[in-house]
Amino acid sequence: MHIKSPEFKENARIALHNVELQEALGQFKHGFPVNRANAIKRLPEFEDLRDEARDLKNHIIQNLDIYLEQFESKVIENGGHVHWCRTGDDANQTILDICKQVNAKTITKGKSMVSEETGLNEYLEANGVRPVETDLGEYILQLRDDHPSHIIAPAIHLNVNDVSETFHEHHKRPKTEDPQALMKEAREVLRKEFVGADVGLTGANFLVAETGSTIIVTNEGNGDLTQTLPKTHIVITSIEKVVPTLEDMSLFLRLLARSATGQEFTVYNTLSTGPKRAEDQDGPENFHVVLVDNGRSEMVGTEFQDMLRCIRCSSCMNHCPVYGAVGGHSYGWVYPGPMGSVLTPKMIGIDKAAHLPNASTSCGKCEEVCPVRIPLPKLMRHWREKEFEKHLTPKAVRFGIAGWAFFAKRPALYRWLARSSAWLMNKLAGKKGRIKKMPLAGGWTDWRDMPAPQGKTFMDQWKAHKQAEK
Repeated sequence: MHIKSPEFKENARIALHNVELQEALGQFKHGFPVNRANAIKRLPEFEDLRDEARDLKNHIIQNLDIYLEQFESKVIENGGHVHWCRTGDDANQTILDICKQVNAKTITKGKSMVSEETGLNEYLEANGVRPVETDLGEYILQLRDDHPSHIIAPAIHLNVNDVSETFHEHHKRPKTEDPQALMKEAREVLRKEFVGADVGLTGANFLVAETGSTIIVTNEGNGDLTQTLPKTHIVITSIEKVVPTLEDMSLFLRLLARSATGQEFTVYNTLSTGPKRAEDQDGPENFHVVLVDNGRSEMVGTEFQDMLRCIRCSSCMNHCPVYGAVGGHSYGWVYPGPMGSVLTPKMIGIDKAAHLPNASTSCGKCEEVCPVRIPLPKLMRHWREKEFEKHLTPKAVRFGIAGWAFFAKRPALYRWLARSSAWLMNKLAGKKGRIKKMPLAGGWTDWRDMPAPQGKTFMDQWKAHKQAEK
């Protein structure tokens, strides 16, 4: 996937003027957050489960090598194979080698963000293997030569007319904007791909060290068909997905669907434990797990270690005002929203992704809704610090911070400036109390009015409060 994160500001400007995208985002903002809130009301112990999940994830990360080795041992014991890949390129080559071993021409794919991260589809196509996405949203995007704009709802930026046009162009069937008819059409086309595929590839939501199992959760059932019909099943996933036991996995499943879509549970929760056994009616003859590091092990023991707790529920982006305004493609790489603003700089470099940690209002909503309590605002601030240390921050911003620091070190001058600024802004706002245009604040006032300060400064109010207590 081409890196476009350096163009975030221009991407965002285009997104804000895209009428169809804004309509789609408007509907999205009132869907998942409301569903999540309702689901949590039905689970009184939700907050306790979050604490338990956070603590368990911290334990796993501190013992990541032990659980991964246990997982590998169990997979091998079950008749499968584990491949350790330090980079995305290593993972792509490993998967291609497996395909060549079985003379594969076609590979069906369940939804996998790690395969987006490695650019697997483009790599396979360049080497004579045809990948076919089977998740409906991913399938639509593949036909359009597009990429996901959301983790759990990859085609959230499209409308029914977009899908109708795409299917008409590629399937050569009459146009329809009936969602049920479009799903039936996709099902009919993909059925042949499921049956004819040489290899099936899925991601994994979790890896179970106790049993050597992988699990995928879906609402469409495409993952089941992808991993049971072909003779070879490949799982591509990242190393932090491991959990110690099946019971531990169930804890995360209770949090995942509720945080993601507001469901009690996803429709399909499918475990794979090695290749087909003699007594099994179906399943693959070959089972491979491709474990991808891609910089994750380097996060252990650093200020960004908490990010490894992420279970990819998308709740942070579902509630993020920035994502809700500009959509996922503006972020310019695989992972959008607050979690992407932390993960992307690690994977492609802060020099290419410096805009992303700054694409935040610091409202804290992402941390508030995270099922494993990742302090995302704090992690974004860490990246801002690194951006500043590397002198990547624009000169105007550095000058502004230096100016603020000058006044902040001189309390009397700072308070005088705060009073003067509050008075001036109040006058600029007039009777409506809102400022339409303001120098040095165009990033705000170009898109919305700025509320003017009302009354005295905080320090003056605090002083008056203290005097009144005496």
